[in-house]
Amino acid sequence: MHQRPTPPTVTTGRRRMTRKALLAASALGVVTALMAPVRAGAAPAPAAPTAATPLAANGQLSVCGRQLCNASGQAVALNGMSTHGTQWYAQCVTGGSLDALAQDWRSDVLRVSTYVQEGGYETDPAGFTARAQKLVDAAHARGMYAVIDWHMLTPGDPNANLARAKTFFTAMAKKYKNHPGVLYEIANEPSGVSWSAIKSYAEQIIPVIRAEDPDAVVLVGTRAWSSFGVSEGSDESEVVNNPVNASNIMYTFHFYAASHREEYLNTLDRASDRLPVFVTEFGTQNYAGEGANDFTMSQRYLDLMKRKKISWTNWNYSDDHRSGAVFKTGTCNGSTWAGTGVLKEAGVWIRDRIRQ
Repeated sequence: MHQRPTPPTVTTGRRRMTRKALLAASALGVVTALMAPVRAGAAPAPAAPTAATPLAANGQLSVCGRQLCNASGQAVALNGMSTHGTQWYAQCVTGGSLDALAQDWRSDVLRVSTYVQEGGYETDPAGFTARAQKLVDAAHARGMYAVIDWHMLTPGDPNANLARAKTFFTAMAKKYKNHPGVLYEIANEPSGVSWSAIKSYAEQIIPVIRAEDPDAVVLVGTRAWSSFGVSEGSDESEVVNNPVNASNIMYTFHFYAASHREEYLNTLDRASDRLPVFVTEFGTQNYAGEGANDFTMSQRYLDLMKRKKISWTNWNYSDDHRSGAVFKTGTCNGSTWAGTGVLKEAGVWIRDRIRQ
């Protein structure tokens, strides 16, 4: 469904909930004070979040019915951005760029994408775990939620990386077990594999997370590049009829508006009537994240998601040469992040939608 851009060639218990709620209101300032810069020369972390930030205002999230709800039980929809692969574009997620995302874009959430293959996690598990944690901490320090994305893509069977996933999510859940600001996305885009195999994987990974962090929302990838099976000739009924045996979970859906038309839009509409759904990745271009933008079709998706309070993160917060990257090529080598002057057409459009 989405061919990943290539790298550039040039340079639950009540007690636990209470502790998390307290952290949402107070301890975030400690994170800000202690957090190391994302890279040398990065802008300093801002002052501790106030009640106006998404994280401080909403606290611990949970799934209530088919909705994502805040600590007060009110349905919320998070809107924000996904990083590109941090093995290629770590220079695009700096203190300065995240200040812009939180303050200028007014984003609620940052999806931190840790690729498993393609020069990612498998080459340096400790290093990529530390990198992901640094970015999650940076999002929290700016009052944003963080989606911890296990970005498995090829091979398409998440079970191929089961042992690695257990190691990664154990480390992440241990670190964030008392923090209200994380959601765990356990399999980015399964493909070429049955729903039953994906379900089996989820039912092995979710207990690993729950053993450390019983309260956080877990996001489960769906078949055929997280299309609820549509890209491989199926539909959401396979999930509706055979859901993952776990509570406090949501199912992910991805779309690229120039490629994924009525059938996909209708699937999202139907699926979200029956299941809790989080759109963790979408673009206004074709399924490869490139080509012309289709803002008309994209707006139809956004209107549906707004009406149904479906959270989303857009792909992607980098300066990759493709049209789906929000920054103009070369921006990440500079120091200017805010405003529209550094943005491509898709960046201007999605920034405006997040600010709304």
